[in-house]
Amino acid sequence: MQVHIELKKIVDDSYDITIDTLPKLHFDTKVAVVTNTTVSALHLEYLFGKISAKELYVVTLQDGEEYKNQESIDAILDSLFEHRFNRKSLLIAFGGGVIGDMTGYAASIYQRGIDFIQIPTTLLSQVDASVGGKTGFNNKYGKNLVGAFHQPKAVYIDPYFLTTLPQREFGAGVAEIVKMAVTFNKEFFEFLEHADLSNPEILQDAICRSVETKADVVSQDEKEHGLRAALNYGHTFGHVIENETNYKEYLHGEAVAIGMVMANEMALKMGYMNEKEVARVKALLQKYDLPITYTINDVRKFYEAFFLDKKSSDAAITFILPLGIGDVVITDKVDVGTIMCVLNKFGKE
Repeated sequence: MQVHIELKKIVDDSYDITIDTLPKLHFDTKVAVVTNTTVSALHLEYLFGKISAKELYVVTLQDGEEYKNQESIDAILDSLFEHRFNRKSLLIAFGGGVIGDMTGYAASIYQRGIDFIQIPTTLLSQVDASVGGKTGFNNKYGKNLVGAFHQPKAVYIDPYFLTTLPQREFGAGVAEIVKMAVTFNKEFFEFLEHADLSNPEILQDAICRSVETKADVVSQDEKEHGLRAALNYGHTFGHVIENETNYKEYLHGEAVAIGMVMANEMALKMGYMNEKEVARVKALLQKYDLPITYTINDVRKFYEAFFLDKKSSDAAITFILPLGIGDVVITDKVDVGTIMCVLNKFGKE
């Protein structure tokens, strides 16, 4: 006996990304702003001058990648239960990528899913993390291994928040901008080589180009079955670095910068890039004081950690490698000898 359930349907999860001064927003429902101690101290008053709601609450978490964990998710959910949020209630992610990912995940599972919006406050979250609906948190096995795809209802990118951003955080965001240029847009990469991103107008242009690139990729491959995986250039290596250093030594974008350098070495060895192209990417990263070196203490352990990457399978590791500058290949055909050769280049002498 067989019973068929017909569930074919089209769900429109489209939304707008506004890159401008944050407008006045009113919500006729319960709203919880999820933020961290740093953003709260700097910008919560500004946000409160822009939003109103039927009932407004704040959930303040500790700041740092090491707090992107189950305990923080529980803290968000506990607040929602205590204030009797329902399926019509709303969450606002007000912070960087860590806050955005955890808020989105909490929204995806609270009462089987409620709405949320993104108001990103770091360059990294404005150009990348806030767009596309990837949510989740870290555990002892790796980064973002628990999560869900849950699209926000809107994203509001206000450049004002970047005025208080520390230089390291700014550089971490630039790394994600470079990532998208290397993989998808040669002209954008050449623009970045000569641009001064400390100029607010030029920076806003770079943010717009990055968001347009990310939005185009997500619209073609929302659940990362193919093309969207290319946005993980630098991340396969970078996530292992973050996990090895307990998320305390490098900001996410810094680890991605090192990961891009490692991926480029693999691309060079496989004939996908030439030495001049590798040097150009490295020079652009150094222009914003991003780290480009890392010493692997245990090459075999580093290699084994690749198999926990979400793109990999039981028997094959998937790598995102540039094809020159402006194109990319997603491959699981890199042999073990090539992988180990690249890792040994970064290993202890």
